[in-house]
Amino acid sequence: QVQLAESGGGLAQPGGSLTLSCAASGSIVSIATMGWVRRPPGKQRELVASVTKTGNTNYGPFVEGRFTISRDNAKNTVYLQMSNLKPEDTATYYCHLTGVTHGTGLSPTILGQGTQVTVSS
Repeated sequence: QVQLAESGGGLAQPGGSLTLSCAASGSIVSIATMGWVRRPPGKQRELVASVTKTGNTNYGPFVEGRFTISRDNAKNTVYLQMSNLKPEDTATYYCHLTGVTHGTGLSPTILGQGTQVTVSS
């Protein structure tokens, strides 16, 4: 079984920065893709960013160079550095893993419990 520990959410002012982290633990063999999705208030869930095991990254169109995703394969941890935050970035951010091979098999998708990010003055 795989557990996710998300941290780093909170309140930021417009133009400010936050860094999210998500550490996966358990009998993990490999994780194909690690990333973040978010659900703004009253809207559908959307991709924020993802990174493959080999370092290929993908970002949502709204990121516009403001966020950087990275991962530490040795620690099974993914980071999301967010800067120049805008009020519209306010959302619940969820750690999202795909292609997780672990001791009891393969999990196509694993979603964290979420961490709240609020951008407001």
